[in-house]
Amino acid sequence: MLLTSLQNPRVKDLISLRDRRDREEKQQFIIEGYREILRATDACWKISTLFICPELFLGSNEQPLIERILKTGTEVIRCDIKVFKKISYRDRPDGLVAVAPQVHYNLDDLSAKLKQNPFLIVAESIEKPGNLGTILRTSDAVSLDALIVADRCTDIYNPNVVRASVGTLFTVPVIEAQGKEIIQWLKKNKIAILAATPSATVEFTEVDMTCPIAIAVGTEQLGLSALWMENADIQVKIPMQGVADSLNVAMATTLLLYEAIRQRKK
Repeated sequence: MLLTSLQNPRVKDLISLRDRRDREEKQQFIIEGYREILRATDACWKISTLFICPELFLGSNEQPLIERILKTGTEVIRCDIKVFKKISYRDRPDGLVAVAPQVHYNLDDLSAKLKQNPFLIVAESIEKPGNLGTILRTSDAVSLDALIVADRCTDIYNPNVVRASVGTLFTVPVIEAQGKEIIQWLKKNKIAILAATPSATVEFTEVDMTCPIAIAVGTEQLGLSALWMENADIQVKIPMQGVADSLNVAMATTLLLYEAIRQRKK
């Protein structure tokens, strides 16, 4: 099939997935870009439909990936440049856009796969998709056991989350749950809650992160809520020497995760 009309229902359906309400109603989402689709394929994530525009390919790696996806029975639709630029979410599209079903995991799923010394992140009410995607990318880099999204503001299937994660959405287990439920689950499983807050008196490099631990980070503007601060077993701060009193949440998460990894490798 070759799509040449911007009015084609398939084009309209795909564009509708940019809207959170339509994503949730259809339980589908957009994966755009070679790296992102490759990582989804490597993770055996089901792809419902693949839209391609060979004129926009950046190299020769695209065709082998398309052939892999075709073997799974996925529908592949070719678009002309005009149509593809309409369905693309990017300023510089690379000729590949996929539609895939959403997959949701809960705390029971995590319990079934919990390791002996769990290493987790809890991200509470993160608002900016780019930050959530970057946290996923760092979580993959340190082989985090899971990212738990508490009281979500941005859904993990937002196209900007997928893009910022560079496909690591498909390599890191992501759990979504309410804050109170998560805290009860952590305490039941004897996993310490480490809260990052500028008001703490202890620096993050001075505490033991080698135990079963969940590092909790909060919203960009206000940080962690009172619920998490009151239930935290450990409170730490990242020292600030300048005028700013806090870091971007994704950057702060990166520092905390790599300190935990440094300690765990000893």
